[in-house]
Amino acid sequence: MLKIRNLAKTFFPGTANEVTALRDIDLDIEDGCFAAIIGTNGSGKSTLLNAVAGAFQADAGSIELAGVDITGQPEYRRAGQIGRVFQNPFAGTAAGMSIAENIVLAMRRGQRQGLRRAVSRKAREEIRARVRTLNMGLEDRLDNPIGTLSGGQRQALTLLMATWQRPKLLLLDEHTAALDPKSAAQVAALTKEIIERENLTALMVTHSMQQAVQLPDHIVMMHQGRIIEQYGAQRKASVRVADLLNAFDRVRRRDLLDPDVAALLARQYA
Repeated sequence: MLKIRNLAKTFFPGTANEVTALRDIDLDIEDGCFAAIIGTNGSGKSTLLNAVAGAFQADAGSIELAGVDITGQPEYRRAGQIGRVFQNPFAGTAAGMSIAENIVLAMRRGQRQGLRRAVSRKAREEIRARVRTLNMGLEDRLDNPIGTLSGGQRQALTLLMATWQRPKLLLLDEHTAALDPKSAAQVAALTKEIIERENLTALMVTHSMQQAVQLPDHIVMMHQGRIIEQYGAQRKASVRVADLLNAFDRVRRRDLLDPDVAALLARQYA
């Protein structure tokens, strides 16, 4: 389980550029749950993922993963138990190295690594078998530099690498946003397939309401650094894209209202 309590973060405090990015975040994600985080620009979605990954230390609050408090752990220590896929298909891989060499690095994550790049016959057989599950024909191109692949192919491999050792938590930061529609749909379907097959716990930031409705078990809606709405498994089963868009519309209208009127509307739609 991922358990977050009272998490808060303000960037550039005490300056003209001060931004409160996270405000008293409480969130529980059960083992095996696939959750999507949605919200307007600047709502804190990616900041929350970065806080969990350890990209910075929060100002307050705690983060617990699989029963272990990781709040004070640096990012490199969390990397052994947290897999991550970024928006940029070219992040997280070494462009000049082959597909096989990149995957070997993923296989050795968390282990002491020297300069060895050779791929053993046993490792190559395992890599070929698992790359074949992507259904992209890449199992016959293991010696090709990964930088020569399309964005969709590279993102699919990055997803495979991030989940190779079955991490305790998988973080997906708008990982299909930079892809063309066909590739985005392919990687999205692959994401759901891998998460379900490996029974992974995952947090996905997305701007796609369609993905939020179709892929995860749980939806977390953020606004101005706060979690304002959650759709658990039972409620999520009947949610539609229009429901999410209407919820965002209510939030936007409420922001423009007098605080007393906004509070009245909040109670009305609770």
